[in-house]
Amino acid sequence: MKEIDWANIGFGYIPTDYNVRCVWRDGKWGEIEVSSETTINLSIAATCLHYGQEAFEGLKAYRCPDGKVRVFRMEENAARLQATSRGIVMPEVPTELFTEMVKRVVRLNEHFIPPYESGATLYLRPLLIGTTAQVGVHPAKDYLFIIFVTPVGPYFKGGFSTTPYVVTRDYDRSAPLGTGCYKVGGNYAASLRANTWAHEQGYSCEFYLDAKEKKYIDECGAANFFGIKDNTYVTPLSTSILPSVTNKSLMQLAADLGLKVERRQIPIEELETFEEAGACGTAAVISPIERIDDPETGKSYVFAPDGKPGPISTRLYQKLINIQYGIEPDVHNWTTVVIE
Repeated sequence: MKEIDWANIGFGYIPTDYNVRCVWRDGKWGEIEVSSETTINLSIAATCLHYGQEAFEGLKAYRCPDGKVRVFRMEENAARLQATSRGIVMPEVPTELFTEMVKRVVRLNEHFIPPYESGATLYLRPLLIGTTAQVGVHPAKDYLFIIFVTPVGPYFKGGFSTTPYVVTRDYDRSAPLGTGCYKVGGNYAASLRANTWAHEQGYSCEFYLDAKEKKYIDECGAANFFGIKDNTYVTPLSTSILPSVTNKSLMQLAADLGLKVERRQIPIEELETFEEAGACGTAAVISPIERIDDPETGKSYVFAPDGKPGPISTRLYQKLINIQYGIEPDVHNWTTVVIE
């Protein structure tokens, strides 16, 4: 294995030794298979290629100070994949199968798990695709479920530091009754133009309003939004938003810290009242927002005038990663030790 510079790896793809696979055929899941191949043999007429029957997840394994390796809330990722499967008519991967494959792929690639001191983690990518060769819009009969892993550094180069966002009204990530609440590739394809535009303007990410009325906050690119004001953690309620495992965890931790938690529609004008704001998700954990610029109105909503993350965002971030790394007590039983 080529020596990896753990402290300087980015958020990308590094091939590892093994992945695990399972096939759905004749109405049932087969046995778990271990593969060292980094490619798949797929028909040119596969439904995943033509009709978008594909779904994926993202979770992490952490090498902890006590020497153990932990995975965070993998049952939640299994449940979300099951919801996505129902949404685009694919067979559900049972939680027991999902978690067994997670444990196996982490153990098989143990030497790719970054050391604790590096701040890097092992990212897991479960992928479910329709493989039946057909021309015609209807669900596949055959499916392939794969989990592969790759070591990753911070999603944003600066790690836990504030970055600017920009409101877009010219692009929608998803429709109100579409697939926005499911983790499917089409949602990310729909975000590429806006994301490219935001980067060209010097912003870290685009900021979406609701697709129907353009009045309410939806998502921050590929992450959930939250705002802090008056000792309250506020996050949007929308049928277009992917339910984030990280956001769900932060809501619980906010309540544990004595904050009030509100999940509701947030008018864009309300941004003026927030003391702190952030984007959250598995990849970045929390990305504190420095400001959100709205080119149409000329307004700039500033949350970190000194460029530093706010105190509550910092406290939530630290508490969450301490639980993930086994530093603080896991009172909600969120982590699973996969390597002692």
